[in-house]
Amino acid sequence: MSEQADAEAAKSHRTIDRVTQILEEVVYKPGMGFAELARALDAPKSSVHGFIRGLLAKGWLYEADKRFYLGPAVYALTLASGNIRAGQVTQADLDALHKETKMTVFLGVRAGDHLIYIGESGTDAMTGFAARSNIRRILIDTAGGKALLAAEAEGTREAYLRRQDDELVSTFLAQFPGIVKTGVAKNFRHHGAQLALASVVRDRGGKAVAVAVLVGPTAEAEPRETRLRRLLLKHVTSWSQHDVAPREAL
Repeated sequence: MSEQADAEAAKSHRTIDRVTQILEEVVYKPGMGFAELARALDAPKSSVHGFIRGLLAKGWLYEADKRFYLGPAVYALTLASGNIRAGQVTQADLDALHKETKMTVFLGVRAGDHLIYIGESGTDAMTGFAARSNIRRILIDTAGGKALLAAEAEGTREAYLRRQDDELVSTFLAQFPGIVKTGVAKNFRHHGAQLALASVVRDRGGKAVAVAVLVGPTAEAEPRETRLRRLLLKHVTSWSQHDVAPREAL
């Protein structure tokens, strides 16, 4: 290889390193500002600015109030990976569930050891901020994650649990029989101020491919919990029978 080719390859590697580092920083610290990113990369601000502009333009990042979060292109990869089949659950489906329950609705998928939301409807200010500032959620510490774990094969579930905090595992195992029996997982958020109910979305073959989560104020949701559970199960059951069609952008 010529010296010129070596130099071009080295430059290309540096570019890849910068791009991946920016994405990794935003994954683990959503809501970072430009100055924080520049310090983390230890790179000239001009070059960091150029990389960020490019990632924003292509949808890998999005900016809100001068802070950066993972963009829709990342979630599109999650869809394309086969975790959830394109078109099985539409925005209209999420809106219909929100309208009937009067609860915020999220659609989530498993990504490694985390839960990532890929769709939403009826988000209030507090819930929306929490969703944007905490993109990757620990499976075992969320209603959606617990529902997905309960639907996993026993070996896969046990392998995951061995990597987790003992207290969280004990809590999940105590709840596990009820999740399996009812098809709904329950969790409290924000020190009990919000209640979350979740149920898995299955494909036509019965495989759990996503999870629908209802979130709302505990004081309003608890008196309606029985009805909310029934409505959630009705909707996710109907979604499993949907034909696959091209999906709108999330």
